[in-house]
Amino acid sequence: MPIMIAIVGGSGVYDPKMLEDVKDLRIETEYGTAAVKSGKFQEKSVFFLTRHGEKHSIPPHMVNYRANIRALQHLKVERIISTSAVGSLKKEMIPGDFVLLDQFIDFTKTRNCTFFDNEVVHTDFTHPYCPQLQEVIKGSAGDLGISLHVKGTYVCTEGPRFETPAEIRMFASLGGDVVGMTNVPEVVLAREAKICYASIATVTNFAAGISPSKITHEEVIEIMDKNSEKIKKLISKIIEMIPEKTCECGD
Repeated sequence: MPIMIAIVGGSGVYDPKMLEDVKDLRIETEYGTAAVKSGKFQEKSVFFLTRHGEKHSIPPHMVNYRANIRALQHLKVERIISTSAVGSLKKEMIPGDFVLLDQFIDFTKTRNCTFFDNEVVHTDFTHPYCPQLQEVIKGSAGDLGISLHVKGTYVCTEGPRFETPAEIRMFASLGGDVVGMTNVPEVVLAREAKICYASIATVTNFAAGISPSKITHEEVIEIMDKNSEKIKKLISKIIEMIPEKTCECGD
């Protein structure tokens, strides 16, 4: 059986030249439909899922996270590499930097956050992100000479608004390093589905109150565009280097 890998992120992560035998799939689930691109990369089956839709038209609080992860589960995906844009709470994490997430703090409010609405299941989140995939990402970045912050706590907010300076001060005092709007419940659902999950965040701006400038969506898009080729190279290297599974994420 080939290794089944999914890349979840924005449209800027998808490189059509990376895959052979590309197909557009629509996967029906009990939570809704998810659009997925499938193809082959060095004998591995790879799927691309753009969480905001192919035209980036779905705001973060309206993403159908359960349909997305369930669709990947139906496709027998074993590993998910996710990418996202974040604001920095730390002056040493500057716009353009990559951060490998290792913990999260959940400040979402209204999202469907579990597959277990009708049964009592308490999933362990001591290690929210797959340790084996984290090591692969570190090694891949090192091989390519790409600078990477190897630890980062992601604070997930509801959105779609940006945060206030007071909220940012609170998040920093709680141990947050970066702030974004998409990692939760995605990481939670992946663990519940027994799929290994790791996440690379791209710092696009300093969070409110850290930078005196007004935060704009255009600023976020500009930094993501500038880093798109670098993240594509990193994703390709990660896919190349992913070995057979030895972690305990699905146990």
